[in-house]
Amino acid sequence: MSKLLTDLIEALRCLPGVGGKSAQRMAFHLLERDRERGQRLAQVLEQAMREIGNCSRCRNFSETPVCNLCSSSSRDRQVLCVVESPTELAAIEQATGYRGQYFVLLGRLSPLDGLGPEELGLDRLAERLGEGEIEEMIIATNPTVEGEATAHYLAQLARAANVRPTRLAHGVPLGGELEYVDRGTLAHAFGSRQSLD
Repeated sequence: MSKLLTDLIEALRCLPGVGGKSAQRMAFHLLERDRERGQRLAQVLEQAMREIGNCSRCRNFSETPVCNLCSSSSRDRQVLCVVESPTELAAIEQATGYRGQYFVLLGRLSPLDGLGPEELGLDRLAERLGEGEIEEMIIATNPTVEGEATAHYLAQLARAANVRPTRLAHGVPLGGELEYVDRGTLAHAFGSRQSLD
């Protein structure tokens, strides 16, 4: 196998969920059947890597210093949703009618991985909370050990700025049957039960 082909396969392996066989299949497909789209992919990928950065206000991916969501006058500036990654921001935008602002952590507190408050931009978040415009901070971190620790830290940050922290509900999925829900989820749902008024 040529060095360039080996390099292409290795480069494709950087994608999540792509192992050696999948990378080889992709490389062969592009070279055998789809060179035009492969060249287009290379051009767009190169341009995206060069031009896409992070919004200076929310840290989401953006080609401009301030992203479209932050610069939009139709967004509710009194509500801020904090998410771990741009993937979660996109999921919330697509699945809900949420019209507030965002802050993207680009990770979660994980001292073992070298991710502390500074790496998550929590100083910038504290500044935003201190501006006095935000009344509610929705904490939308994942229900993992690190996500829960991050949520606890974020709630303290919000309270210090006199902002009401709220947390996304976790537990039994809509349409789910209790007998099929895993023990951890069921225990969390049971512990977080709410009264019916």
